[in-house]
Amino acid sequence: MIKIWSMKKNEDAAAKRKPKTSAAQIRVQKDLTELDLPPTMKTHFPDPADLLNFTLTITPDEGMYKGGAFTFSFVINTNYPHEPPKVKCTQTHLLHALDRKIYHPNVDLEGNVCLNILREDWKPVLNLNSVMVGLQYLFLEPNADDPLNKEAAEELRKNRDQFVYNVRQSMRGGNIKGVQYNKVTVQ
Repeated sequence: MIKIWSMKKNEDAAAKRKPKTSAAQIRVQKDLTELDLPPTMKTHFPDPADLLNFTLTITPDEGMYKGGAFTFSFVINTNYPHEPPKVKCTQTHLLHALDRKIYHPNVDLEGNVCLNILREDWKPVLNLNSVMVGLQYLFLEPNADDPLNKEAAEELRKNRDQFVYNVRQSMRGGNIKGVQYNKVTVQ
C-alpha cells in the first residue's frame, strides 16, 4: 500500500512539472489537423512546440496578385476560440521579420488586415481554416467597401485598370504615390 501511495506521489509531482495544455492549444491542434490547404498556401512553425505562433504564406495562382508571395503571422491567445487570432501581413527574411508593404485595400502599410471574421463577425465555431480561406479570398476579390488602405480602395472603385497597374508595380518593388513597396514576386 505504501508503494502505491509513493508511486501516486511521484506521478503527481511529474504532472506538476509538465506544463498544462490550454484549451486554446487543444483547439488549435484540432484546427491544424483538420486543415486541407491547397498548394497555394503553406504554414510554417518557427518553434514546432509552439502551435499558437506561426506563419501562413499565400501564393495566389490567379487574379491580380498572381505571382506574389504574401506571409501572414498568426498569434493566438489563450482565449481562442472565443477571440479570433491576431493576423498581420509580414515578411520573414533571413533571421528577422520586416513589415511587408502591399498595395491592397484590405491591408494597411503596417500589415494590419481588415477581414470581417477577424473582428465583428468572429464566432467560436469558426476555425483557422476559415481565417486562412478568408485571407486567400482577399487576394482574389479585394473588398473596397471595407478598407484599411483607403487610397487603394478608392483606386479600385474608380479606376480598376489603374488599380491593377499599381498592384503589379508594387509587387515588383515599385513606388506608388511616394510609398516604396517590398518586392513580393516569386518569379
